[in-house]
Amino acid sequence: MKGREELTDEQLVRSAKTGDRAAIEDVLQRYKSVVRARARQFFLAGGETEDLIQEGMVGLYEAINAYDEGREPHLSFKNFSYLCINRRIMDAVKSAARGKNGPLNDYISIFSPHFDLMGGYSAEDELIRVEDRTELLQKLSKALSALEFQIVVMYMDGLTCGQISEATGRDLKSIDNALQRSKRKLAKIL
Repeated sequence: MKGREELTDEQLVRSAKTGDRAAIEDVLQRYKSVVRARARQFFLAGGETEDLIQEGMVGLYEAINAYDEGREPHLSFKNFSYLCINRRIMDAVKSAARGKNGPLNDYISIFSPHFDLMGGYSAEDELIRVEDRTELLQKLSKALSALEFQIVVMYMDGLTCGQISEATGRDLKSIDNALQRSKRKLAKIL
């Protein structure tokens, strides 16, 4: 009998689908680095990379349950899992950009140094600013590719092209090109 590390992904998935918890764990461990690498390529408005990693792991778990060798014999589990992981992460990014959870993500803490109970701070002004940003992010997510959206949001948050390059693992020229494309697209919609 083969050791678990010698089994193919498809063999492990077959075992996992019969309720073998160890097989499920093995598949999750095999693809954990793939999920992490994919999640690090995106920025989640109001969230952290760990949130995207968690979404990607849910996508991987869904892939284990949904994979059917008989239905798509030419599609390996590896490719199928990439699709599921990517789809789940992209859905999370787009959902955050829509601002559905805006009140949770953009709350104003009364302990914030910017919150002044004596009238120096206008909660209404802050609310308008947050609503404007949410509306802009919604437009951006519809008009830009996933990469362009990620780069523009990072740029809007004050990161330099160099910092964005490091965070995404893309070269500086690629970041600059994406920003230029985004500016042209945004000029048309704004």
